[in-house]
Amino acid sequence: MTALRQEVPYDPQRIAILDMALLDILDALGVGDRVICTASTSLEYLKDYINDDIANIGTIKEADLEAVMACDPDVIFISGRLATSYEALSEIAPVVFLATDSELGLVESVRKNAMTIASMFGLEDQVDSLMEGFHERISALQEIAENKTAIVGMCSSGSFNVLGNDGRCSIIGNEIGFENVGVDANIDTATHGNEASFEFVVQKAPDYIFVLDRDAAISREGAQLAKDIMENELVMSTDVYKNGNLIYLAHPAVWYTAEGGITALDLMLQDLESELIN
Repeated sequence: MTALRQEVPYDPQRIAILDMALLDILDALGVGDRVICTASTSLEYLKDYINDDIANIGTIKEADLEAVMACDPDVIFISGRLATSYEALSEIAPVVFLATDSELGLVESVRKNAMTIASMFGLEDQVDSLMEGFHERISALQEIAENKTAIVGMCSSGSFNVLGNDGRCSIIGNEIGFENVGVDANIDTATHGNEASFEFVVQKAPDYIFVLDRDAAISREGAQLAKDIMENELVMSTDVYKNGNLIYLAHPAVWYTAEGGITALDLMLQDLESELIN
């Protein structure tokens, strides 16, 4: 599912937002000044939306319905994490539900969602310029990825979870083109992945390992760093480690909480470019 929305007012003035990727798009389109309430976030580039003038209405995983109602918004934006709250929120105001689609691809999902949002404000002519350059940057990364294997994973609560091409971080396999050899873990990997042993990693012998540090992304206090989890005796014995191809995604909070945004896409590509090209 990429989009679900009710009839919404054209050019809404009072926006409630419960998803960082969609706030990212609204910000890029220049209509962020209409945001009157938002979910909490620690993302540096969206910090201006966390202030005393913009009400807090919960988190990207749990909406405070009373706080949303108190804001009296014209429209509410949500994404996949709050899909089950759609009906409750729609009793307050029209809800726009937009998500990324791994089959369509992240870049085209961002473009499609940006166009949907832009059409609500008559700003469709801005989308092409905002998306300019992404395909060229991905093409450059595709040259590096050609005929290369990878395991894409996420460290969470001291464990290493393998991610597939059906959800988070799927741009690495789907669009950039690394052969994701972790997908044969044969369990749904769309959300937090499938916990894998480091013997599995050694057995697959990938050319690259990409690691998302979930605990860092959500600022979990006292959590073990991804580096401490990954750099164990087994992993350090592999060629992927010896060749310097164990890559920690530098903006984990962006990958984890804002994947699907325009600025987020830029930062995600920067994370890959800095390790693979520069």
